[in-house]
Amino acid sequence: MTITPEQRTAAKVAGWIYLIAMATSMFAELYLRGPLIVSRDAVQTALNIAASERAFRISSVIHLLTFASDAMLAVALYTILKPVNRSVALLAAFWRLADCGILTAAVLNDFAALRFLASTDYLRAFDTQQLQVLARVFISIGAAGYQLGFVFLGLGSTAFSYLWLRSGYIPRPIAVWGIFASLVLTLGTLAIVIFPTLGVIGLSYMAPMFFYEVGLGLWLLVKGLREHGAPGPTTAV
Repeated sequence: MTITPEQRTAAKVAGWIYLIAMATSMFAELYLRGPLIVSRDAVQTALNIAASERAFRISSVIHLLTFASDAMLAVALYTILKPVNRSVALLAAFWRLADCGILTAAVLNDFAALRFLASTDYLRAFDTQQLQVLARVFISIGAAGYQLGFVFLGLGSTAFSYLWLRSGYIPRPIAVWGIFASLVLTLGTLAIVIFPTLGVIGLSYMAPMFFYEVGLGLWLLVKGLREHGAPGPTTAV
């Protein structure tokens, strides 16, 4: 099947989103937000956020913009891969959009935490330490929301990687690695949900996904879609 100009444009858009979204999300999480969150110390976490409220708010905004770009990515990938199998591409896009919705809702907990740390008259019924603990609880709820979102992210990425493998639009090793990395993300997140003590491994189980998305993004920008790709039969919805 001939690759259309629409597919090539979508591939460039996807490539840019993979790289930019990865860079901005890591900056927000590791540089702006990460140093403020102290595990098992609600008081210190609250003090850190109160002292660096602007940085905390900026990290929340960056995450929101990143999730908005993820919705664009889902549409771009659907545009590229729907000739391979429209039904699977549509399912993958819905999974990625569900991921965007869940992660966006999780950011709401950031603003709830900030509200508890604000000097507001109606919060005087609570003492300072109670407000700090409540703020930390909402941050923890937000982290749980991220885990739920990552499950759908991994499912959608697995389906899209399968279509990449069938299409031949990119090298097979990248597509195979994408399936592996996406399954690791999904299963690793579910394992942490079931066994919270596994959370001590941190974000290491996301490393394969990092290399996959960066590698795929670079390939789509530099090489684009391979003309000799041979998609399988189209499945209409």
